[in-house]
Amino acid sequence: MTALSMAPAPPDHLATRPTGGPLVLRWTMFLVVAFPAYLVLEPAGASGGVAQLLGLVLLGLWLVSAVFGRFSLWEFRHPARVGMMVWLLVSLLSYASLMAGMSGTSTVVERASADRWLLLLLAGIGLTLSITQCLLTREDVRRAVGWMLAGASVSGLVAALQFTTLTNPVDWIATFLPGFQDNGSGTPFQPRGAFTRVAGMTMHPIELGVVSSMMLPLSIWWGLFSTWSKAWRRWVPAVMLAFCCVATVSRSAMLGLIVSAAVMIPYLPRTARRWALVAAPTFLMVLFVAIPGMVSTLFGTATAGSSDPSITARTDDYPLAWTLLVQRPVFGHGPGSWMPINAMDIFDNEYLLTAVTMGVVGLAGLVIYLLVPALASMLAARYAPDPELRLLAGSVAAAMCVALVSSAAFDSMSFKTFALLVPIFVGLAGTVWLLVLQHLNQTPGIARSTGNHSKQQGIRR
Repeated sequence: MTALSMAPAPPDHLATRPTGGPLVLRWTMFLVVAFPAYLVLEPAGASGGVAQLLGLVLLGLWLVSAVFGRFSLWEFRHPARVGMMVWLLVSLLSYASLMAGMSGTSTVVERASADRWLLLLLAGIGLTLSITQCLLTREDVRRAVGWMLAGASVSGLVAALQFTTLTNPVDWIATFLPGFQDNGSGTPFQPRGAFTRVAGMTMHPIELGVVSSMMLPLSIWWGLFSTWSKAWRRWVPAVMLAFCCVATVSRSAMLGLIVSAAVMIPYLPRTARRWALVAAPTFLMVLFVAIPGMVSTLFGTATAGSSDPSITARTDDYPLAWTLLVQRPVFGHGPGSWMPINAMDIFDNEYLLTAVTMGVVGLAGLVIYLLVPALASMLAARYAPDPELRLLAGSVAAAMCVALVSSAAFDSMSFKTFALLVPIFVGLAGTVWLLVLQHLNQTPGIARSTGNHSKQQGIRR
C-alpha cells in the first residue's frame, strides 16, 4: 500500500478541474465561519444569511448536475451520506406532519419558523453533497480546509477585539454592507464571572466555543501537513481557535476541547503526540500569566455544579420536555415550531428540543446523523495508509464527537454557524472514507462516471 505521493498521476478529469473544488464551495466554507451569522439580506428575512444562501445554491447546482447526467446519484456513497439521508427523511416527515395538521394546531408564525428550519437543513445538505463530490484528493481537502480555517482566523480576530476592547467590530462591518440587517438573534457579549465572554462572528459565546473546539483538531492537521504557506502562517488558525475557546469562558468549550483531544491525540504522529503533551500545560501557564483570573474562572465555572443557575435552568426543563413529548411522541410538534412565551422554557439541549419538536423518530435521526460520520471517520483512520490521512480522519471524527456531546449543552441546531459547520464535517467524513477506499483499491483517484462506477474503477462502495 503506497502513499498518495507515490500513486500514479490522476486522470485527466482530476488534473484539469479546480483544486479545492469550485470557488463557490470554497467561499461558502469561508463565509460559514467568517461572516456574522446574525446579519441577513433584508429581502430574504431570517433565512438570508450569506452562507445559507450559498449552501442552497450549491444544492441547486448539485441537483442540476445530477439531472443532466454529470454524475450518477449512486456515486460517492459512504456511511455519512446514509446518516444525512436519515436525518433529512425524518425531518421531512415531521415537517409534513406539521403542515398537514397531524401535529395539532399551529400558527402562521410557527409554520414560517418550520420553513426557515427546513431551508437551513437543505443548505447544509447542499454543503455535504458538494464537498463529497468535489473534494476528490488530499490537495483538494487541504485547499478547501485552508479557506475555512482562514474564515475561522477572521472570526478569531473579531473575538480578540471584542474580548480586549469590549466593542463589537461587526457593528462597524455592517455599515459597509448595504442591504444587510441585524435580525436580532446575536448575543456578542455576555458576562461570566469577572470577564465578558464573546461570540466572534457566531450568534452566541457558547456557539463560538463549540465550533472552535470542533475545528481545532482540523487546524492542527492543516498546520502539520499543509504545504502551500509559510510554516508560522499554518499555525495561526490553531492559535486563534484555541484563543476563541478561552475567550468564550464556556463549559461547553472546555468539554469540547477534552472530547476533541481524547479522540484526536491517538491519531497524531508520534513526535506530534509528544509535543501535544508539552503544549497543553504550556498553554495553561501562558493563559495564567497573560489573563489574570482566567484559569480560576474557568475552573470555577466547570466545578460549579448545581449551584450554577445556568445548569439548574437546563435540568428544570426535563419535566416540560417529557410532558410535550408524551403529547406528540412520534413526529413531535413540528421542526422549528417551539416558540415559548417564557424565556426559561427555552430548551438548552438539542436532544430535548428535537424530541419535543420531532418526536422519538427525529431524536433517533439526529443521533444517527451525528454518530455515523464519527464512527465512519474512526474506521477510516484505522485503515488509513499514512499519518496524514489517519490524522485527517481522526480530526473529522473528533469534530463530530464534539458535535454529538455538546448538543446536550445547548440547542445546537438552532445556531446557524453550528448547523452549517456540521454538514461540512459530514461531507469531509465522506471524502476521507472514499480516499481510504481509493488506497485500499490501488486507484489513482475518485473518478466520476454515469455508469457502473464500481466495476469500472474497482472501488468498493
